[in-house]
Amino acid sequence: MARLFGRDIGKSALMDRIGDLAQVAGVRFMTLADGAEAGVRIADVRTGSGLRFQVTLDRGMDISMAEYRGVPLAFRTPAGDVHPARFDPQGTGWLRSFPGGLMTGCGLRSVGSPSTDAGETLGQHGRLSHIQASRVASAHRWEGEECTFTLSGELRESTMFGENLLLTRVIETRLGRSEIELRDTVRNEGRAPSPLMVLYHINAGWPMLDERARLMLRARTTVPRDAAAVPGLAAARTFSPPVHGYAEQVFYHDCIPGDDGYATVMLRSGALDIALVVRFRQKELDRLIEWKMTGEGTYVLGIEPANCLVEGRKAERERGTLRYLEPGEERTFAVEIAVADGEREIDSLIGRHGLS
Repeated sequence: MARLFGRDIGKSALMDRIGDLAQVAGVRFMTLADGAEAGVRIADVRTGSGLRFQVTLDRGMDISMAEYRGVPLAFRTPAGDVHPARFDPQGTGWLRSFPGGLMTGCGLRSVGSPSTDAGETLGQHGRLSHIQASRVASAHRWEGEECTFTLSGELRESTMFGENLLLTRVIETRLGRSEIELRDTVRNEGRAPSPLMVLYHINAGWPMLDERARLMLRARTTVPRDAAAVPGLAAARTFSPPVHGYAEQVFYHDCIPGDDGYATVMLRSGALDIALVVRFRQKELDRLIEWKMTGEGTYVLGIEPANCLVEGRKAERERGTLRYLEPGEERTFAVEIAVADGEREIDSLIGRHGLS
C-alpha cells in the first residue's frame, strides 16, 4: 500500500477517490521559456509523499529543483538550468552553467580540475551535464498495491575519430515514497578503450544545511584533498554559519559498505526533523568526495560518490587509478537519494547502517 496524506491506501480505494493518478503523483513534461534556460525540457516528478523534483532532460537528465513538503533540498546557483548551447567546455567554463541542483552528473571521460592528458585538453568536470537526452520515456506500473514511476533516456558522448560512449539512465520512484533511484549503464560503442570517470555531484543547501547539521557515515579513513583542507579535517562533518571569504575544503572518505554492497551517507538537519540520505553501490563507485563550501552566497555541501578523485584526468593517470571501458564493455552505476522524515525514521537508519 502507498502512504498518502497520513493514511495507508491501496490501489482500488485510491482510484475510487481520484479521477486520474496525476491528481496525486506522476511525471509531467514541460519546457522552460525564459532567459538562459529557454528551451530546456524538464520532467516534473511528484511522488505523493511531498517529494517533488525536476529532471532536466537537456542537461544530462540531472535532477535540478527538489523539495520535500515545501522545503528546498538543494543548493541553487544564479545560473539556473542554462541551455546546453551556452556551455563553455574550456578550463573552468563549466562553472558558468553549473545550476547546483540536487544532482549534477560529471564525466564521462573526465572529472575534476581541468587538465591536459594524452594530448587532449579537458575542461572541469567533463561534458555529461550538458548532453541532451534522446529516446526519453516515462511510464508507471502497478505491481500489486505498489506503483512505480520510471523515467528513462539516452545520453551519448561521442566525436568523429574518437570516443563513442552511450549512457542509458533510468530514474525510478514510488507512489507515496520519498526515494529516487538512479541506474546508469555506460556502454563503449567505440572501437578503442575509453577512459571512464563518473561523479554524482549531490548538492545540499539551506535549510537542510545549517550550523547544526551533521554529516554521518561509516568510513575507514578521511583525508584532506590538499593543504588547504588540512586545518578543517577535525570539523569535516560539522558546519558553521556562512563565512565571509570561505575557501572550499575537500575531503576524501573511504566508506564502509553494508551487507548489500551499498555505502550510506546522511546529512542530518539540525533545524528540521528530516535528513537527506545518499546510498551508492560501492563496487563501481568506490570514492566519496565531500565538497564543503560554506561561504556567503555559496553555502553548499557536496556529497559526491565517484569512481575517481577530483584532481583531473592527468592526475588520475599518473596515480595509475584511471579506469577504462573496453570496446563493447558496459558498466552500471547505482545511486539512491532519499528523504528520511522524523526522529524515529532517522534514528532507525543511523542504527541500521552504523552511521556516526
